[in-house]
Amino acid sequence: METDWMIEEQTTPKVASLTSLDTGVKPAPSGAAYVAERNTCLNLFSKWNETDQVEFVEQLLARMCHYQHGHINAYLKPMLQRDFISMLPKKGLDHVAENILSYLDASSLCAAELVCREWQRVISEGMLWKKLVERKVRTDSLWKGLAERRGWIMYLFKPKPGSQHPSHSFYRQLYPKIIQDIQSIEENWRMGRHNLQRINCRSENSKGVYCLQYDDNKIVSGLRDNTIKIWDRKTLQCVKELQGHTGSVLCLQYDERAIISGSSDSTVRVWDVNTGAMLNTLIHHCEAVLHLRFCNGMMVTCSKDRSIAVWDMTSTTEIMLRRVLVGHRAAVNVVDFDEKYIVSASGDRTIKVWNTSSCEFVRTLNGHKRGIACLQYRDRLVVSGSSDNTIRLWDIECGQCIRVLEGHEELVRCIRFDNKRIVSGAYDGKIKVWDLRAALDVRTPHQDLCLRTLVEHTGRVFRLQFDEFQIVSSSHDDTILVWDFLNYTGASPAPPAPPQPRWASPELDRAFYD
Repeated sequence: METDWMIEEQTTPKVASLTSLDTGVKPAPSGAAYVAERNTCLNLFSKWNETDQVEFVEQLLARMCHYQHGHINAYLKPMLQRDFISMLPKKGLDHVAENILSYLDASSLCAAELVCREWQRVISEGMLWKKLVERKVRTDSLWKGLAERRGWIMYLFKPKPGSQHPSHSFYRQLYPKIIQDIQSIEENWRMGRHNLQRINCRSENSKGVYCLQYDDNKIVSGLRDNTIKIWDRKTLQCVKELQGHTGSVLCLQYDERAIISGSSDSTVRVWDVNTGAMLNTLIHHCEAVLHLRFCNGMMVTCSKDRSIAVWDMTSTTEIMLRRVLVGHRAAVNVVDFDEKYIVSASGDRTIKVWNTSSCEFVRTLNGHKRGIACLQYRDRLVVSGSSDNTIRLWDIECGQCIRVLEGHEELVRCIRFDNKRIVSGAYDGKIKVWDLRAALDVRTPHQDLCLRTLVEHTGRVFRLQFDEFQIVSSSHDDTILVWDFLNYTGASPAPPAPPQPRWASPELDRAFYD
């Protein structure tokens, strides 16, 4: 290319005369006397040292008008430009050029490839498209999850001993395919396109799946028949059943070591996540344990007895009660916390905020017209669902309600959010997907907030969890549904089971309503 030759071979860009920058025509000298005087000045200028030359030019510039300064500026700009990316490899500094270009985003990297052959060589030999994909995988959970699910994570980072990664062109072609995949997933969410998997939990004594949590290998569920069942993600078969509770399992959470569950039998029980063995039983609450959360050596439980218990967890067998928080005037239905605040919600229509380290009361969030059934708290944002059929978004620092979401026809029983979406489930049997970013913008009309309503459950939706690729939900209809937005094939989902009566759940209903 002509451009390549210019950048690689020329040390000083060719610059037109001042007037030709505007007209494209080089002006003729004003006269023979001017030419003679100019040559005399140039001869004298060339004899001076650099300091004197600079001082002389400064004196000339000081005597020029603003219009002439503009011409000088336009003349100097191309002379001051340096193609440092092409120059660095010639100095043996290829790695510096690669490091500089590695900070570019995808569109800038595309543009850099077109500058010249030398830039393209630096990008190719530096494997910069591979590094860009790796940076995305390290910093973005969507990219990380997609890499693991699609299998191309095996081509990233350090290769396995004895293996070698593909060439630069592989990653150059991979990047737009990843972007297309991400756009397809986002479109599936917006349009409600999904593949549906159904786990039938119905047993002789079962009348609902109250709680669940999942990962790539398993789904752990708590049922009304007093058991915890663990399901294999691939086969959708029950691989383990934990027995010990004498009442419905209303809440649970697990990590790599333990499952901790709360029940209408008023106990909290700790189980080995691998063997299913019961490790510990905590007896403190005098009525049903409605919700619990644990993280970083701390656990918070709440109960129908209107109290909140804060526990210190040294190990699965050493869990000590630290503090009991009292202030709600009805059953405490849900808790969440981080290192700064504990947040609780109750059938008394309020959300209360407590200091995590001191356990002192901070403030009350008022606004819901009936009892609050669910909430999630992260950073400054609290999202709550109520038996007034609404969802509210709160700023926890100032206690203000940011937005009210309306659309469910019955009690909003479960709610989760990430940095893009809110997903809610209700006693009307529906799951709604909301645009979180739009909801945080007060200028967005209400009708633009709900992206999609998903209807497959034939009973009340009790619990859900979701990530970038799927929703997993459980219901009073004794099913767990997996809504897969990643692998949508266009096939119509299997028809739901015949509708069943939405009979009452005594352990729950009296808690959620006022």
